[in-house]
Amino acid sequence: MSTTSTSATRSAPPSPSHSAAPPPSAAGSAHHPSRSRALTAQRLLLWAVLLVFAFFFLMPLYVMVSTSLKGMDEVRNGTLLSLPLNPSLDAWSKAWTSACTGTDCGGLKPFFMNSVLMVVPAVLISTALGALNGYVLTKWRFRGSELLFALLLFGVFMPMQVVLLPMSQVLGTLGIASSVWGLILVHILAGMPSTTLFFRNYYAGLPDELIKAATLDGASFWQIFWRIVVPLSTPILVVTLIWQFTAIWNDFLYGVVFSGADSKPITVGLNNLANTSSTVKEYNVDMAAALIAALPTLVVYIVAGKYFVRGLTAGAVKG
Repeated sequence: MSTTSTSATRSAPPSPSHSAAPPPSAAGSAHHPSRSRALTAQRLLLWAVLLVFAFFFLMPLYVMVSTSLKGMDEVRNGTLLSLPLNPSLDAWSKAWTSACTGTDCGGLKPFFMNSVLMVVPAVLISTALGALNGYVLTKWRFRGSELLFALLLFGVFMPMQVVLLPMSQVLGTLGIASSVWGLILVHILAGMPSTTLFFRNYYAGLPDELIKAATLDGASFWQIFWRIVVPLSTPILVVTLIWQFTAIWNDFLYGVVFSGADSKPITVGLNNLANTSSTVKEYNVDMAAALIAALPTLVVYIVAGKYFVRGLTAGAVKG
């Protein structure tokens, strides 16, 4: 009898007062629509602010492009923001082939080619030296390596104007003053502190066990560098290549100081073109010339901009 009553008591259903509470998701569902509306309003406000900033940022580019596609009659009679009624590439053609840069009226083509001849080797060599320096200063440290890195790092913060006189003396001693080769050497030396800093901070995050294991397997200094370190360096390589390309292509100070009559880069040619006055100032040609000078860096950032950001974040917390 007692057994029966006990089992009946155990099998009795729970009273309503002890029923399970509703899940948290169900309890909070009543507030979900208002929260989603608040998030939507915040997003709309954020997009509005970003669009305003983008408008002001891109407006000069729009003015340059639209003006370069207009004729001078349309530039004089129209407004700054008006679209070209009869778009034409005549200003681009003149800026490239026949615009006057001082007494020479050969356009920007020779200056553009000088910049290409200068930028390609300077970027590749300075990047390679920076990668090698970063590899040595992180994985093959020696006595005085920290002092050497500090001295290299000092070059990042040194004003460019400080080195103009001693660098001109060095180039004169080497016999490459006022030449493309002299500009290449200047940009390699000027870029090496930055490239070393980039690679050193990135390589500090690579496990030392990789180098030790490769050393135990009999790999040499260069084998470890080329077969292990370089394949792992793609993010920082992209960052350094874009950084160096932009800095060297846009440089004006070194170009105007260390170049000769036949070795002036595109920035110097653009300055000479803009400051060359004639009976009529051709603003459309000036705008087209500015776009020609800026086009390589624009293309690089449009094509590889996302890789630049990824590479920066990959090495942001290392070192």
